[in-house]
Amino acid sequence: MKKGKIYLKGTIYLFGIIFLWFLIHILIITFDGLNDNVGTSDIAVVLGNKVELDGKPSGRLKARLDRAVELYKEEYFKYILVSGGTGKEGFDEATVMKDYLVEKGVSEEDIILDHEGYNSFMTAQNAKTIMREMDLNSVTIISQYYHITRTKLAFKKAGFDKVYTAHAKYFEIRDIYSLFREFFAYYRYLIM
Repeated sequence: MKKGKIYLKGTIYLFGIIFLWFLIHILIITFDGLNDNVGTSDIAVVLGNKVELDGKPSGRLKARLDRAVELYKEEYFKYILVSGGTGKEGFDEATVMKDYLVEKGVSEEDIILDHEGYNSFMTAQNAKTIMREMDLNSVTIISQYYHITRTKLAFKKAGFDKVYTAHAKYFEIRDIYSLFREFFAYYRYLIM
């Protein structure tokens, strides 16, 4: 019986440590994502997100694009790379994003499309290739606050030295699920 109590106590401690680690990590993700590190860069990369059934950007995606427009007009970067794939709704995210940016006054010549950005890691790799071809070096990534830490990791792994960040000014109840998911996704990217 004593051995069983020791095992139970050890299991409780282990779960307590894991839970504490989870909470600390979520706080770090939140703090990191909400504290923009905006600086002058060659290009901004806006990560794709859901397109609605009517072909318009979802609220989350609009917020990312609006943040890019805001910083573009303040001349923090010259180019905007929009990255995404074709979602289950049947729309190419990059094309939808480009059309939205043009409507908001971004010059079409300053928009670069990545149609193969199906996840953050692919976006980082594709951005590195595109930027190398254009002789561009510095980058600003724009996404939801909870997505910033993992995206920075992906870009660092793709070979970027300096990565600036800006978060979309959009919050919803779904962020709770997204923060939970980011904990596991971060460590998956870390060991990739």
